[in-house]
Amino acid sequence: QVVESGGGSVQAGGSLKLSCAASGYTVSRSCMGWFRQATGKEREVVAIIDSGGISKYRDSVKGRFTISKDNANDILYLEMNSLEPEDTAKYYCARRRPWLTTCTLTLNGYGDWGQGTQVTVSS
Repeated sequence: QVVESGGGSVQAGGSLKLSCAASGYTVSRSCMGWFRQATGKEREVVAIIDSGGISKYRDSVKGRFTISKDNANDILYLEMNSLEPEDTAKYYCARRRPWLTTCTLTLNGYGDWGQGTQVTVSS
């Protein structure tokens, strides 16, 4: 089970930092991802980070978003800067299924979804 937090409403160009805490497994040792789903659209992957700290991003957020882990507190973060109205969505974190050996920038293969946290960016 995961719990996401840190969402809110900001103006374009603003910043937010999302957090994800998990129970039942160790975030720092897992391949984790951030995903988002805008109203009326399919869920999409935003960024992933593997157990070694290697990260990947979808093209539209490269240079603006940073995924990271706080290994001491076992928390996953997504720092979002230069936010755009197109970033408006509910954001979710999820763990890569542990039996899948590769940490990929995809939607498939991730589960144990939380309730998400809403991010709204106004122009």
